[in-house]
Amino acid sequence: MFCPEPVFRTKIEMERMAVGNILKITADDPASEEDITRWVNRNGHQLLGIKKTDKDLEFTIKKVK
Repeated sequence: MFCPEPVFRTKIEMERMAVGNILKITADDPASEEDITRWVNRNGHQLLGIKKTDKDLEFTIKKVK
């Protein structure tokens, strides 16, 4: 997915989740690292980790509020 698609999908999924749940997102656009990290911080959630592979990035995000 290329930006802004990963951020948009993250937002939609987080809205569906209960506080305390964890979401894993996979994106293949290198710009997603900065974009999703910024979105998570701006919206008060917790970025638990980013796993980088040769092909993509996997984000683990905890819904805080």
